[in-house]
Amino acid sequence: MVKPLSFKGDKKVKKRKRTRDEDEEGHGPAAKDIKAGASQKQDDDDDESWVSADAVKDVAGPVIFVLPTRPPTCLACDANGKVFASAVENMIEESPSTVEPHDVRQVFIANRIAGTDTFSFKGHHGKYLNSDKFGILSATRDAISAEEQFTLLPTDSLLFSVRTTRDAFFSATKDTAVEVRADADDHTSPTCAIRLRMQARFKPVHKAAKEEKANEKISRAQLEQAVGRKLEDDDVKLLKRAWRDGTYHEALLDVKVKGKHDKFA
Repeated sequence: MVKPLSFKGDKKVKKRKRTRDEDEEGHGPAAKDIKAGASQKQDDDDDESWVSADAVKDVAGPVIFVLPTRPPTCLACDANGKVFASAVENMIEESPSTVEPHDVRQVFIANRIAGTDTFSFKGHHGKYLNSDKFGILSATRDAISAEEQFTLLPTDSLLFSVRTTRDAFFSATKDTAVEVRADADDHTSPTCAIRLRMQARFKPVHKAAKEEKANEKISRAQLEQAVGRKLEDDDVKLLKRAWRDGTYHEALLDVKVKGKHDKFA
């Protein structure tokens, strides 16, 4: 489920989470262990960084279309569904590969349409981006038809051409002002090369790398902190093996229960 869009610097509202402490018999997970797991999930959910989509399969959730203009601009729509090129404020040294949105009007929610290779893009006001037979872009439709479906064609340098169902392409040209249309014939033209930026937490490779990094190692100090006492070498080996095998929480509970029994041996 796509969560409400947030930007860096927004104040986070912390939700109160109820946990269950160990009872006197030592049954049930400790509150601090549940809290640690919840904290990891919260970190993933709160990842507000933006990255470039490298492949079509990456595209999901909030995205921005960075247009091939100098200085960089991005696609945006107002509350009435008018589509326009919006100036970019959040970037480093005017590099398109670092663009982040500063206005919710610059953000569209990408969803792959089931059973097809096409995508729909919903604006901040709940209407879908569409292109008419003249190549005019707007965001005024409540439902998805052929005019609200687009295909992403990857090009070199991590860029994409956006194709309509009429085999026309998005393009951005600048005379006195930037004009964005969907009537270009040649998708290899530099005016059609669009960079898609997306929230990192929706990118599969980013999520997998983060999970892999989190599961690489756990130290003795971390294990002792989780158990709440000093550990024997055998217990450390057991817990580290369980960490690698994915059975850590079960093994952790066993070691805790063993520690309680040892006190009364």
